Amino acid sequence: MNVTLDEQRAAKLSRLAARVHVAEGTLARSLLSSAIDDADPDPDNVVALLDAIPGAFDRAQLGLRHAADGNTIPLADL
Repeated sequence: MNVTLDEQRAAKLSRLAARVHVAEGTLARSLLSSAIDDADPDPDNVVALLDAIPGAFDRAQLGLRHAADGNTIPLADL
């Protein structure tokens, strides 16, 4: 999985990693794992979380249009 952070959060992650003397990727994996472990699996909460992602719905719709148009990459080619 590849996660892209905005500039502000990337800088904060970098500062935190330097403070605890670990690689940024190691710290990011640990933080993400903790967040996933603590996430409430209640469907209402998952929907609220997804709705809070800026542009997520539009990106999902774009993905559906690409799939319908055949503009996809086979999994074997990834």
